[in-house]
Amino acid sequence: MLVDTVPLADGLVGAELELAWPKPTRPGMALQVFSEIADIRPSRSKPDMAIVTMRNETRDQDGNVLQVFKVKMPVFKRVRG
Repeated sequence: MLVDTVPLADGLVGAELELAWPKPTRPGMALQVFSEIADIRPSRSKPDMAIVTMRNETRDQDGNVLQVFKVKMPVFKRVRG
């Protein structure tokens, strides 16, 4: 779900990540992914790139957090024209 909804290249390439599964997923659960951009820092070595920190939670139909995924990833800066 995350790769389909985040417009980054053709997927995610993580520079650093944290992954936790506080509760298990079960067949038949309705899952939702909530994502937020926690930080954006310009790359010191590549002026056309930035490092984005993204935090994601996967929740079940009752709002219980099943997975927490935090990733720092390199992304290209958008060129304004």
